[in-house]
Amino acid sequence: MGTLARGLTLGSFGAAAAWTAPAGLLTAAARIPAPVVHSPQATLGVPMQIVLLLTGLTLLPVLLMSLTPFLRITLVLHFLRQAIGTQATPSNPVLIGLALFLTGIIMQPTLQKSYEEGWAPYEQGLLTGDAALKKGVEPIRAFLVKYVREKDVQMLLDVSHTPAPAKAADLEFRILLPAYVLSELKTGFQIGAMLFLPFLIVDLLVASVTLSVGIVQLPPAMVSSPFKILLFVLVDGWNLVAGSLVKSFY
Repeated sequence: MGTLARGLTLGSFGAAAAWTAPAGLLTAAARIPAPVVHSPQATLGVPMQIVLLLTGLTLLPVLLMSLTPFLRITLVLHFLRQAIGTQATPSNPVLIGLALFLTGIIMQPTLQKSYEEGWAPYEQGLLTGDAALKKGVEPIRAFLVKYVREKDVQMLLDVSHTPAPAKAADLEFRILLPAYVLSELKTGFQIGAMLFLPFLIVDLLVASVTLSVGIVQLPPAMVSSPFKILLFVLVDGWNLVAGSLVKSFY
């Protein structure tokens, strides 16, 4: 009887423990926050992210070459090489490298301002993604607006049947970007034409001298090339051209 009583007592205690254990588990489970289930539309999948990244990398050289001072600088350097008469000297990689360095010097204040107004507050959690994007592109928009011609903007507004904005800062990027490219092409060709003039005078002088002395078999360009290179070196041409290109954006 004593053994049976002890067994009943232990069985009752075990049953009580079996009943109280789930209550403790439920209390502990209530303290654990429920997992957040994200909607499929909230984030992009990995394949789509890869596609967007590759697309951005593909468009980056186009944006660099057409929407920065790189466009004007490469045009001027190409015209300069043609004017001197050295067809492959300096080589294309050297000219492109020089254009990239000069572009970095010119764009550094604009990019720094864009970072400080857009990306830095976004990293600190002060701005949302959309607000940071709008703030970050404003310095770039101001840079582009500064160098576009009103004639090019008006032409694009007419062909696109877009009403003119109240002020230049309100121009849409679909109008502003091609207007900037057209304006830079015109400016680059103007500077290139001015560079051609002194070297053209040297060509004319050499051609008139060679014809007057009866040297017909010798091409005038072969004789004038050393004189043009000498003239360019004596006036420190690379320093003048690079300095003028940078100053033209300030």
